[in-house]
Amino acid sequence: MTPTPAGGGAPSAALLPVFVLTGPTGAGKSEWAERLAQESPVEIVSVDSALVYRGLDIGSAKPDRPLRQRIPHHLIDICEPADNYSAGRFVADAIAAIRQIHARGRVPLLVGGTMLYLRALLHGLAPLPQASPQVRREIDARAAREGWSALHAELAQVDPAAAARIQPHDAQRIQRAIEVFQLTGRPLSELQRTAAPNPRLRFVAFAWSPRDRSVLYQNIAVRFQKMLELGFLEEVRGLYARGDLSPELPAVRSVGYRQFWAHCAGECTFEHSVRAGILATRHLARRQLIWLRADASLEWIDALDSGAYAHIERRMQQITAEKAPY
Repeated sequence: MTPTPAGGGAPSAALLPVFVLTGPTGAGKSEWAERLAQESPVEIVSVDSALVYRGLDIGSAKPDRPLRQRIPHHLIDICEPADNYSAGRFVADAIAAIRQIHARGRVPLLVGGTMLYLRALLHGLAPLPQASPQVRREIDARAAREGWSALHAELAQVDPAAAARIQPHDAQRIQRAIEVFQLTGRPLSELQRTAAPNPRLRFVAFAWSPRDRSVLYQNIAVRFQKMLELGFLEEVRGLYARGDLSPELPAVRSVGYRQFWAHCAGECTFEHSVRAGILATRHLARRQLIWLRADASLEWIDALDSGAYAHIERRMQQITAEKAPY
């Protein structure tokens, strides 16, 4: 991959590298990022919509405190689960963290799979309307009567580009795409193409994923079971008992948390919530892969390749040492 500045334009010798390690959930991104950070002057910037929330630890696979004391991590535990952390806020926080890391003479490594955040940072943030609780309630009520598949079919009529990349069962993204169209009269995909580029940064992005999807799904199931053993259900019960959280909040809608929240509310059995959580995680991984394949700027790395880590390490060393402008 030939790295290019976000937003295009003429090369500049002043640009410093920002590395990105993204990929589907369960692919092992965090483990490899930690190894890179132990062997290189790297600080990790999380690109994960669940890790920003305090109290979402086990189900988000949050790095533990001893690890974060050894290796600097940014954008973890920066807000309460009752807050609404947005892509726009992420972009501002990420750029600030990147500049601070560069000022220390170190290298930022962005790690995570929240594709909305990553796309907003790499390609700019579209001018989208704020969420409307009333419109969302109306959409949810329709979905309860007609089913999300029917709303997905409706979305395909007004915004075929968005419907093509959103799965028929992806309630959260179907809701947002329909909401945007109702509020603006314009398709979400059209608005996203008008995104203004961020201040130019020297991004070098790797997509880390096993070529064999069955391996990824097996990893997801094993990791979910490990989370259960660590007390994932008890963690959700504690959040549920707080009394200030609701299923509409982004934190509670995180994969795994949403399914166990339903169990805590008496809406399903524990066994059903486990099956639903694993299935939802697989669906998330599939959506992430769809987003990643649509981004031609990424360099794909097969996580099952024995030389994958060495390849990334060489590329990072090569690019960091470059003296020539981009």
